[in-house]
Amino acid sequence: MERGPQATPFPSLHTRGISLPVPGSRDAETSPLWRDPGAREPSAAGPPGRPARRASRAAGEETLGSRRSFQTRRPPRPPSPQSWRRPRAPRLSYRRPEEPTTAPGGLRGPAQSTIEIGKGSERPRRKESRDRRRPGKMAAAKRKRRGGLAVQAKRPRKNQEDSKQPAKLGDVAEEAEEEERGRIPGPVCKGKWKNKERILIFSSRGINFRTRHLMQDLRMLMPHSKADTKMDRKDKLFVINEVCEMKNCNKCIYFEAKKKQDLYMWLSNSPHGPSAKFLVQNIHTLAELKMTGNCLKGSRPLLSFDPAFDELPHYALLKELLIQIFSTPRYHPKSQPFVDHVFTFTILDNRIWFRNFQIIEEDAALVEIGPRFVLNLIKIFQGSFGGPTLYENPNYQSPNMHRRIIRSITAAKYKEKQQVKDAQKMKKKEPKTILPHDPTADVFVIPADEKPIEIQWVKPEPKVDLKARKKRIYKRQRKMKQKMNSGSAK
Repeated sequence: MERGPQATPFPSLHTRGISLPVPGSRDAETSPLWRDPGAREPSAAGPPGRPARRASRAAGEETLGSRRSFQTRRPPRPPSPQSWRRPRAPRLSYRRPEEPTTAPGGLRGPAQSTIEIGKGSERPRRKESRDRRRPGKMAAAKRKRRGGLAVQAKRPRKNQEDSKQPAKLGDVAEEAEEEERGRIPGPVCKGKWKNKERILIFSSRGINFRTRHLMQDLRMLMPHSKADTKMDRKDKLFVINEVCEMKNCNKCIYFEAKKKQDLYMWLSNSPHGPSAKFLVQNIHTLAELKMTGNCLKGSRPLLSFDPAFDELPHYALLKELLIQIFSTPRYHPKSQPFVDHVFTFTILDNRIWFRNFQIIEEDAALVEIGPRFVLNLIKIFQGSFGGPTLYENPNYQSPNMHRRIIRSITAAKYKEKQQVKDAQKMKKKEPKTILPHDPTADVFVIPADEKPIEIQWVKPEPKVDLKARKKRIYKRQRKMKQKMNSGSAK
């Protein structure tokens, strides 16, 4: 096999296009590259490619351009090959052999290619450059350059499981059953999310801090809810159906504030209805109550309803509406697969009372979590936020009427007091009636004994005035103190 260029002490210089002198020639003796590294005599000639002026300076000769010609400089050491400027890389050409080589063992390996290094090598063709990218071609070229033979390809190693004999179908089934028995199920059940109920919870402008906290508590308890910005009071309620459509929600809880003191809640099935309007009373939020109960955020609640919901038709309609709104869908992405609290809806005094309790695992006792509020039904409409009225509560009293009655009661108390005072004044102004003397009134009167008249001849002693006497004593004491203070000051 043909070898590459002749080996030299610096084989990397041939690849960089640097010409070296032949060993044993006259140039090799004067060249610093063939000089013994242990020798101390400096050579007059510099490294190849340097001008003669620098070589003469290295030898210590005087030159016209040197500043200190009267001094001889110490000749420096010849520079190492690494400090020279790196020349351009040579161009490579690859020859594709006509017949592929055969590796020992009868395997037909990839074809080998030779490398020609030098200035006269031609640029490889496009097809040869594609073959050069193949790993087999490159490996063969490296083996030929190093002078080695083609190595037989290694067989892929087999795993210990593959080396065993194939198991029977019955054994595989038994092993799978044993694994299923010993496997602990994950905390999340991989079910399909079918109930796509989404609740939009937002409010109008003008709500107070208590309403805002109640709204945030409901969003926290209902993972299937969405939020939106506050709606302007001037907008009509039918706009909420479009907002629900944009938010991809089919249920809505809307808090409407009036006069910054009255709060109304709308529960609606958007966009077709029905919808119900409530007056919210006795609001207590989570932060305000500070109850001892607690539950996992996003867990699915149980819904408990009073038996009175099944007695009247309008309560049955409200029950179905509350179930669809407050129940968290199964397998919802934001829900947790735990049931650790319960929502209770109780009817008392023609109102719906909402409570949230925690279920303790030990004895299934209930501990209140919050929030709590009372819903006073006003009307049930056929459509969403409007339409024909299906039911109107006859026992409902508006907040304005309630405040008016309270004011009238206080005014009635004041009026009653004023009337009493006027009656007393009239009695004082009326003249007294004088009754005639009854002669028979003195029939049973016993006359008193007449005392003799005594004439006083001596002037009675004057009465002692104790208050005046005390005043005189106090005056004397003050005068004495003033005299003593004035004497001590002198």
